[in-house]
Amino acid sequence: MGGCEAISVAYVRTVITGSGATAVQIVWKSVRGSRDIEHVGSAHSPAEVEMLKASAVQRIAAGQDPLPLDQPVDDGPRIQVVGMRMGLLLDAIAQVYRWLGLDKASGGDLVFEHLVTARIIEPSSKQDAARVLAEAGVGSMSYRTVKRRLPTFAEPAFRRRLSGAVSARSDLGPAALVLYDVTTLWFETDTGDGFREPGFSKERRLEPQITVGLLTDATGAPLMIEAFEGNRAETKTMIPLIRGFVEAHGIADVVVVADAGMMSEQNLKDIEDAGWSFIVGGKIPDIPYAISQWRKHHPDTDPPDQLVVSQKLVHGVKADTRHRMVYFQYRAARARRTLHGVDQQLAKAANAVAGKAPVKRNRFITLSGARPSINRELETKVRTLAGWKSYVTNLDKPAEFVIGAYHQLWHVEHAFRMSKHDLKARPVYHHKKESIDAHLAVVFAALAVSHHIEQATGWTIKRFVRTFRQYRDVTLSVAGQTITASQPIPADEADTLAKIKNSDAH
Repeated sequence: MGGCEAISVAYVRTVITGSGATAVQIVWKSVRGSRDIEHVGSAHSPAEVEMLKASAVQRIAAGQDPLPLDQPVDDGPRIQVVGMRMGLLLDAIAQVYRWLGLDKASGGDLVFEHLVTARIIEPSSKQDAARVLAEAGVGSMSYRTVKRRLPTFAEPAFRRRLSGAVSARSDLGPAALVLYDVTTLWFETDTGDGFREPGFSKERRLEPQITVGLLTDATGAPLMIEAFEGNRAETKTMIPLIRGFVEAHGIADVVVVADAGMMSEQNLKDIEDAGWSFIVGGKIPDIPYAISQWRKHHPDTDPPDQLVVSQKLVHGVKADTRHRMVYFQYRAARARRTLHGVDQQLAKAANAVAGKAPVKRNRFITLSGARPSINRELETKVRTLAGWKSYVTNLDKPAEFVIGAYHQLWHVEHAFRMSKHDLKARPVYHHKKESIDAHLAVVFAALAVSHHIEQATGWTIKRFVRTFRQYRDVTLSVAGQTITASQPIPADEADTLAKIKNSDAH
């Protein structure tokens, strides 16, 4: 743009973007009154703003001859900014990427590594990834190149290698704990195509969606991710994914931990038939023998906090008998929450029965003919079960182990939150299964890197990126010589980076 005779003036301006960053731009004005805006970069700190302004001034100087009206004559060497790079952030991400073995698993594919890096720094479309990388100081790649590589990233063998690399860094010994959960990702379309289909939505959406299953280790490190049809039942996603994982990596035995919603009775049988173990937590539909016996021997007494009672379960017939153990744990805080809700529902039910309020849907209201009444039998059952939760297993392990293992499920829930919010996993711009699988391969690798950074530093990935993206290595040209200058960082932030290096040394 610079150097054209029609341009009379150019100046630098800053604009606050929707994400809160400061965009530095050059405005080129022509004598005809038209304007052309050139984007220099986005800054996230005052220091970055000044560096981008300096770069903008250099671009203007290269494009037109400024009049030396108020500038003293200086015959000394000129300093020119020739490049900027988010060195600390990029190097930390690359270090973890290589420590996990993702570079070798991907065959040294730089396009894949760059897409993973861009998704961690600023999740956006594949097309916009070039801008994110350019602002970070990474060599740009064309969108055409990205599209050409996507089929490779979608290949099952490619994704298995990624899974194998990350799994090798997890503690997956005999009877290793693996956590399983599913989520749904919706699409802005009205019609399904056999893969993207309307179904039970975690976000209560009506649009077509896909169901995504995620398997992690006990710390929440991702082990495998898989996309299923949007209308497939959650219970029918678990066994195919876990079987594919153990067969791909030669794992003899795993302990599958999941919510009851993931586990049908058929799933439990399939897990046992495969020689695996399970721990399942869930609600209690009816008062079990163990709790009724405790109540019988402790009338008018609240259970002590964290009390555990147990009973054995025998399923099947003689030829196929299955022995399981169920632990029931009481938590006082859980009981208080439940009873508070029960009291509110009963108060509404009483008003409805008395004719003081319209009869609405309420589980404690029973309609006998035309007259409503309060279901006291249900009230007794709900109050008796308030605070109790069940944990079923086929392991010969004490209650402390079983309940403790189940409570690790928050790790996989956290991983899903990170993938959906911090890494924006929803494949907005993808329509075919192949491109969706490729997208999830990038998300999987980004999730693995982000998880390790969080585990090593104790920081969220959002905080880590926000903190270190503001530090840039500036490459200067002075009298024909190239000099790289780095911004100093505070001691606590240097310690945070050191934690990554120390963790990767083990």
